[in-house]
Amino acid sequence: MTSPAPDPTTNVAVELAQLRGEINTGLESIKGTLNILVERTTRTDADLRQLKTDMEKELDELRTEVNELKKGRWPLAQIGALATVAGVVAAVIALFLN
Repeated sequence: MTSPAPDPTTNVAVELAQLRGEINTGLESIKGTLNILVERTTRTDADLRQLKTDMEKELDELRTEVNELKKGRWPLAQIGALATVAGVVAAVIALFLN
């Protein structure tokens, strides 16, 4: 006895079902990967916003410190001018006393 020949319609249906399953599995894998990328992007955006806020705060503090240092510095140009005038006065006095 010989076995009956397989039905080609059944084989096509089975292959289509397997192909559908593989496509669904592949699509789910892609969706999962995309979800991970979206989550990482969201997290990176939040980190960048926080970093920007922190940097602006630090810059404001540094600007405040620089302005305070500028207020407390000695006026070197004026002190130099006064020293020059004092030297000229001392030289004139020395000339008249001799």
